[in-house]
Amino acid sequence: MMPGRPVIIHALAMTALLLSSSGHAGWRTAVPDAQLIGEGEFRFLGLAIYQARFWSADSAQDSPLNMASPFALELTYRRAISRDDLVDTSIKEIRRLDLAPNDPSVLARWEQEMRAAFVDVRAGERITGVFVPGEGARFYVAGVLHHSVPDEAFAKAFFAIWLDERTRSAKLRAQLLGEAR
Repeated sequence: MMPGRPVIIHALAMTALLLSSSGHAGWRTAVPDAQLIGEGEFRFLGLAIYQARFWSADSAQDSPLNMASPFALELTYRRAISRDDLVDTSIKEIRRLDLAPNDPSVLARWEQEMRAAFVDVRAGERITGVFVPGEGARFYVAGVLHHSVPDEAFAKAFFAIWLDERTRSAKLRAQLLGEAR
């Protein structure tokens, strides 16, 4: 055995450990003091679509939906859904909530950003969106940063799909914000 080989093996092992731990931290580096505020399941026509969890550094008593603080919305899918369906549904909801900009080119750019951020999901797959005030949104697939959208207006419109008072699922919103306890 070569004298320097154990040192090289140790260095490689340490590098792998550091890389895996930084990858494991994932979205939590953007919301370092994140606490689980609430969770619930979204169902459509009786079918479970995804489990949602809302994380914030602000406690439920301090209004967890504080747009001046970062937060995370984690969706764990219960069934396979194509990226195209995720994007199309998101665009429809942004329009329904009347949060789409008057400029069609901006909405087209938002659609392209979502196509870059989302993937075709399988049952059990997790996508976490993080709202970063003054910056925009970051999307993590299976805990790994997949895409960032440097547009705060987009981020606010996107997260409104779940968190706006006019959301399609008021029950899920209440559960996410810790109001359904």
